[in-house]
Amino acid sequence: MYQHYLKRLFDFTIALIGIICLSPLILVVTIGLYFANQGKPFFFQARPGLNEKIFHIIKFKTMNDKKDVNGNLLSDAERLTPIGAFVRKTSLDEIPQLINVLKGDMSLIGPRPLLPHYLPLYNEVQKKRHLVRPGITGWAQVNGRNAISWQKKFELDVWYVDHISFATDVKVFLTTFKKVFFREDINQEGQVTIEPFNGNN
Repeated sequence: MYQHYLKRLFDFTIALIGIICLSPLILVVTIGLYFANQGKPFFFQARPGLNEKIFHIIKFKTMNDKKDVNGNLLSDAERLTPIGAFVRKTSLDEIPQLINVLKGDMSLIGPRPLLPHYLPLYNEVQKKRHLVRPGITGWAQVNGRNAISWQKKFELDVWYVDHISFATDVKVFLTTFKKVFFREDINQEGQVTIEPFNGNN
């Protein structure tokens, strides 16, 4: 009952309330990133969702598009703007995904949507993470986030798929606020962004 009916109702209601309540903050961040990123405050990227169906995730754009003399993008660290670093550290870059939740692309709680080119790299167990809608936050995010290995992260994702419940979602929801407040596990040590997943070998 919860997984198939109530979860989606809760997602829509909370996302709508969240967008309304956070609209002043969203406006301020949008304006700041508009000027920091040459008129591009938002970042859109294809991600696989429920049953591996591709959708476009919406996030605040924390890195600019500056390139070197050869026309290649600079490193992530060099493109991360000061306001972008703040937005990322406080997890404000995730707020626009509330729109994805309203549309039904995502849930508030679920495995994080990753990149489409990772799909052929999953083993059969890891593929189960796509049996539910991806989430803005999830069981892996409150149990290590970017500070744990890909394999451990996928184990936690699959555990969540097998144990979805209202109690689990409430625990993830509340723990996420603690993680954001204390800025825990945002990046891997020495990295601005997480290392890419290259398969299970």
